[in-house]
Amino acid sequence: MAAGGGALEPRVLVCLGALLAAWVAVGLEAVVIGEVHENVTLHCGNILGPRGLVTWYRNDSEPVFLLSSNSSLPPAEPRFSLVDANSLHIKSLSLGDEGNYTCQEILNVTQWFQVWLQVASGPYQIEAHIAATGTLPNGTLYAARGSRVDFSCNSSSRPPPMVEWWFQALNSSSESFGHNLTVNSFSLLLMSPNLQGNYTCLALNLLSKRHRKVTTELLVYYPPPSAPQCWAQMASGSFMLQLTCRWDGGYPDPDFVWIEEPGGVIVGKSKLGVEMLSESQLSDGKKFKCVTSHIVGPESGASCVVQIRGPSLLSEPMKTCFIGGNVTLTCQVSGAYPPAKILWLRNLSQPEVVIQPSSRHLITQDGQNSTLTIHNCSQDLDEGYYVCRAESPVGVREVEIWLSVKEPLNIGGIVGTIVSLLLLGLAIISGLLLYYSPVFCWKVGNTFRGQNMDDVMVLVDSEEEEEEEEDAAVEEEEEAHEREELPKEIPKQDHIHRVTALVNGNIEQMGNGFQDLQDDSSEEQSDIVQEDRPV
Repeated sequence: MAAGGGALEPRVLVCLGALLAAWVAVGLEAVVIGEVHENVTLHCGNILGPRGLVTWYRNDSEPVFLLSSNSSLPPAEPRFSLVDANSLHIKSLSLGDEGNYTCQEILNVTQWFQVWLQVASGPYQIEAHIAATGTLPNGTLYAARGSRVDFSCNSSSRPPPMVEWWFQALNSSSESFGHNLTVNSFSLLLMSPNLQGNYTCLALNLLSKRHRKVTTELLVYYPPPSAPQCWAQMASGSFMLQLTCRWDGGYPDPDFVWIEEPGGVIVGKSKLGVEMLSESQLSDGKKFKCVTSHIVGPESGASCVVQIRGPSLLSEPMKTCFIGGNVTLTCQVSGAYPPAKILWLRNLSQPEVVIQPSSRHLITQDGQNSTLTIHNCSQDLDEGYYVCRAESPVGVREVEIWLSVKEPLNIGGIVGTIVSLLLLGLAIISGLLLYYSPVFCWKVGNTFRGQNMDDVMVLVDSEEEEEEEEDAAVEEEEEAHEREELPKEIPKQDHIHRVTALVNGNIEQMGNGFQDLQDDSSEEQSDIVQEDRPV
């Protein structure tokens, strides 16, 4: 039996080779796909009904016996077995099991069936690499706006997988960046905020149709475009200073640090940029610096400075109001930062009593200027001190204003008095002018005398001229005596002396002198008439 069996096998193999050649030429071939570490079953044709003796071979460089339905022939490996007395079942596939398999069935005739077994592996251990700017503590990647980001994806698979990248922005559907069988990397230039979202790498085994994917979130960060701004203000509902720092326009929000200057003492750190300071931490002229920083730069960050100052007050010290009238008190606050709160108080005895707006008190404020208008002034209710108070966390300042309430003035009486005073003054000035004016004296002398105007004017000009005139008169008198014309010249001499008395300021003598002049003139005329008469 052994010898006979050994002699039969070479002939069978020769016949099998010839039939395989004919079968391949006919193209009767089936394809079965299996996966590594999985089981697979290869069917021997599609024949229904009773089956004959089945033998399985593997076709390498030459046929290799695997298994037969003849129980006297043991299988080549324990992994091989027959199912339904004709199908080859292979356990725990490996990549080495891939190849062509041949089934021989002998019933009435001998038939050959070929099966091509393909073994797929993976994809396993898929990895996506994104060359971003940095990684957050929770593992999330971020890139700076305007930067370049490189994407790549790797996976162990047989055959090599098809790699496809997908992008899904927030609250939107996924879109594909395309797929490629050979290239599994790409780059995005000039990252922008609309490219922020989830990036998914999909690796597909085209043989087994198995796929694996990995999703990575990528954030796009950018600093604010402008410089930070900071300011100080009084906290609402309390007498504290609130420091506020803003650096808007970036993503994510920056970090804020408040520093006291000089000295560099850190006042506080926060994401909001708001710090509350008590009065004990404040003084006039102190500076506070807000230093901001962003995750993507700039490295030196940015800053702004706030300097606080106490208020200064300016107001009129006194105001007057007539009974029944209106008056406005004004208070100007300057130099206060943050802006001070302005209050009006009635007096110093009860400074805590604040004047509230009412029908008689109207309070308005324009910036740091405040006015208090009092309607229908009353001496009993409104006269006295008023206080303008400026309150600030840096300090409190007050200024006092005295309000005097008086009776209304009599305008008619005032006008009459003024007119009377003007007339009296005009009369006094006119009298002085009439009394002291040389021109006036000249006119008076001309009126009373009606002659010798030149002599009077000479006498008025100065005392020396008066003496010269008297000397001249004496000389003329002496010459008159010599020429025997004394009767005519003597009246002239008396005339000169009388006028001199007039010029010296004696009013009574002036009147008497004027009368004497008239008498002398009459006598002179009488004498002349008598002389002209014949004897």
